[in-house]
Amino acid sequence: MENEKGGKVRYAETFKEQLTIRSVVLGMLGAVIITASSTYVALRMGALPWPTIFVAILSLTILKALGKTNINEINVTHTAMSAGGLVAGGLAFTIPGIWMVNPDAKVSFFTLIVITLCGTVLGLIFTGLIRKHFIEGERLPFPMGIAASQTLIAGDEGGKKGRYLFSSLGFAAVFTALRDQFGVIPAALTSQALFARNIFFGAWLSPMAAGIGYIIGPLYMGTWFLGAFLSYFLIIPIGVSTGVFSSVDTATAFKNSMGIGLIVGSGVGVLIKGVLPKAKEIFAPMLKGEVEKGEINMRWAPFVFALAALIVTFLTEMSLISSILTIIGVWVTVAMAATITGQTGINPMEIFGILVLLFIKIFVKLGFIESFLIAAVVAIACGLAGDALQDFKAGYILKTDPRAQLVSEGVGGLIGAFVSVIVLFIMHNAYGAMGPGTELVAPQAYAVSTMVKGLPNPSAFVIGLILGALLYFIKIPGMTIGIGMYLPMVISTTAGVGGVLRFIMDKKYPKSNENGTLISSGFLGGEGVTGVLLAIIKVLTAA
Repeated sequence: MENEKGGKVRYAETFKEQLTIRSVVLGMLGAVIITASSTYVALRMGALPWPTIFVAILSLTILKALGKTNINEINVTHTAMSAGGLVAGGLAFTIPGIWMVNPDAKVSFFTLIVITLCGTVLGLIFTGLIRKHFIEGERLPFPMGIAASQTLIAGDEGGKKGRYLFSSLGFAAVFTALRDQFGVIPAALTSQALFARNIFFGAWLSPMAAGIGYIIGPLYMGTWFLGAFLSYFLIIPIGVSTGVFSSVDTATAFKNSMGIGLIVGSGVGVLIKGVLPKAKEIFAPMLKGEVEKGEINMRWAPFVFALAALIVTFLTEMSLISSILTIIGVWVTVAMAATITGQTGINPMEIFGILVLLFIKIFVKLGFIESFLIAAVVAIACGLAGDALQDFKAGYILKTDPRAQLVSEGVGGLIGAFVSVIVLFIMHNAYGAMGPGTELVAPQAYAVSTMVKGLPNPSAFVIGLILGALLYFIKIPGMTIGIGMYLPMVISTTAGVGGVLRFIMDKKYPKSNENGTLISSGFLGGEGVTGVLLAIIKVLTAA
């Protein structure tokens, strides 16, 4: 049965019309493709484009062709499809570091399956616990979730909205293909004259980055750019020229450590001020089974946490203490990942893995492989959480039942766990060595392998940690300042242009703001779709 709300968009009326057998089957098939391509791209290029828009359009196209569908069934289907991509990211951004440190290291297929499944299940449960707080309470932007919902609405309604969205989507798709596949357009504009003065200013030629800046708006984008300005116009050039830092590498280590500290400090602020005071309100009703109609009953969650700790203890190289501390770390970092993904659309999952690893090392002497397994569990959980919350944001806008989405995300995540480990072993056996100078550069995993030894500048990290917490308490988004400090300047510049355009539109043409969001969503979708398609082509051709 179908109905109409506010136009031509068709909504489901019952739970069964949302979570259908064909939505699960299509979601599983899509998860296999997205997971395989995401693992490959993460290893080869260190890139992991959000698959959200691609799978939204794919689900829309297939289910419309099959007929008798509705926008909520489409939403549930693409939720499953995208889940595996971020599970793959968490695995590929951490585990290859084992073979970078010791090419002869032995880690079994079974161990990685257990670890990946554990990270997936933990990420799924903690996301289910915090969904209402971050989606309905905090109302963070979650730009990919907004873009996905607008894509589905425009695709279902057609008309003027569809023309705005799909025109910008087509432009971004062609632009990305010309840039990434054919090399007609440079990836970034930079100035050698400025680089010679240690001012690493430039702009990434990316419609997606500009679209993200527009959607998250001038506040978050302004603080993001402030972090980039502090790093690339003050700390590095002035710090080196005045002798405060001995080299660019030393200054870069300082700004990276401070940026990570700001992210963590803000996350601590979120926990202390935002989550812990409301912990009883957020967690207790669900854990007791006292949930509102349509909400997710998670009273079984503590038993799964205990079971997960026992499984990774007895079936992998992790000890019981490190297993328990890892699960606690996942709880903390999933909240951080939710905040930063909601504010910026960026999910530095491997950073969260490193943080929990360094924290546990304070209390427990860890084995070599055990260190990477801890980072992997956390990164996978945070990656899945970021994807799930983007999908929950779309679902909230589209009025999809979160229980149907949680089941769908779980199915896609579990499929992604198996596929990502299989593809990782295939790639390792096919290419052999991993790391800088090899075919599988895996830069995030290389960063993890170097950070296993400790933060490059602990003092800067502590300063950032304190500042991040203080800024959160005075309602300044320090997490976006931190992400600006950590990311390359070229990304922040382009995203900043999007934020400036949003500021101008808000002031001069507020009635046209919806069109700006549609166009920005098209930019995200076009670049994301093309990025995934190019990745699939590379997998098939082994280019």
